[in-house]
Amino acid sequence: MRTLHHASKTFAEDLATFCRGSVVPKEISDSVATILADVRLRGDEAVSYYAAKFDGAKLRARDFRVPANDFAAAAKRLPAASLKALQAARENIVAFNKRGLPENWTAKNKHGATVGEKFDPIRRVGLYIPGGEVPLVSTVLMTVTLAKIAGCPEIAVFTPSNSDGKVADGMLAALNLLGIEEVYRVGGVQAIGAMAFGTTTIAPVDKVFGPGNAYVCEAKRQVFGTVGVDSLPGPSEVMIIADETAKPGFVAADLLAQAEHGSGREKIYLVATTGEIITKVASEIRTQLQVLSRSEKTQRVLEHGFVAIEAKSLAQAASIANYVAPEHLELIVAEAAAKKLTADITTAGAIMVGNYSPTALGDFTAGPSHVLPTGRAGRFFSGLRVADFVRRTSLIQYDRASVKKAEPIVAAFAAMEKLDAHGRSVRIRTQ
Repeated sequence: MRTLHHASKTFAEDLATFCRGSVVPKEISDSVATILADVRLRGDEAVSYYAAKFDGAKLRARDFRVPANDFAAAAKRLPAASLKALQAARENIVAFNKRGLPENWTAKNKHGATVGEKFDPIRRVGLYIPGGEVPLVSTVLMTVTLAKIAGCPEIAVFTPSNSDGKVADGMLAALNLLGIEEVYRVGGVQAIGAMAFGTTTIAPVDKVFGPGNAYVCEAKRQVFGTVGVDSLPGPSEVMIIADETAKPGFVAADLLAQAEHGSGREKIYLVATTGEIITKVASEIRTQLQVLSRSEKTQRVLEHGFVAIEAKSLAQAASIANYVAPEHLELIVAEAAAKKLTADITTAGAIMVGNYSPTALGDFTAGPSHVLPTGRAGRFFSGLRVADFVRRTSLIQYDRASVKKAEPIVAAFAAMEKLDAHGRSVRIRTQ
């Protein structure tokens, strides 16, 4: 297990080197650029080609869209307990995210003019849902629900199928619950390309949302500008800050839960106040790993993407967290310490507090969206929210009296910036 110690002279450099592992290699960015260019050029033909190449699915353009009857049929096949879980999670997600819906407002400025903002849902959004071997049913709820609350008129969902062209029943049942019918069994970079550029079969969207692997995340980065993107949520990350009050078994279980995604590019951090805590957690990891169904892939993540850090204090732990900007941050520390850390850490995607708040609750059912920034993007991006599905327009309305009050200010700026037509466009209204 890779362990960093605060007393090491190379501590800062070693941490930076580990974090740099999140940077997308050139071979990935080059591959993504090639696929996107091909989709832009050949449209449906390219999408079919890459679906066969990467997913083993032989799909013609007319097969891309999931038939309307499949949604209700999948819901009928799903066990009652699974349907109940979908509905329960949706209730929490709706209740939480309704609070984030921005409201129009107007007010008077110093000149007596009316100013304000209005918010309109984005016309057409594309939601990417990771599927295939690990169909992220929860991501359907964590993205579609927010688009619905925002009132987006057109919601198109993209998710890869298996080699038989099938989408998981849980995925289709969740989409059925939310009333979504425009769903394409297309994933990977080719899905991002189809959303951005459009094809004969697939209409382009205005903004792309959702998490994905390193290739999907890089594709979103490359199409930004052609379309909007929510953020760059790539392979999963978790950081756990633990003190002597942490239960080692809980800590180990939560680290393994995120390593379980198994792409090999996940980042797992344990920041502990003593070496003894690290030793106990490491022992628990070895024990629990033996009973996990995805132990081989989980082990690979632990070998290449896991670092334990012995911090000299919780203050240093906060500094480390602010540098890393982890997607998920668990504070398994004493209550008073947790309150201070919550205030001091300003870059985490989501913070879970205490021994009884595992990341999995946020992944599935707590309420906030689990689409969160990764790869240190939390320094400038936030987790997905309803406001991301709307766009803001400023409103300005002057009358003759208020424009007279503003004219001297505009005149001064026009003189400073040598833009006399700007000044004249206001002055002419006061004469």
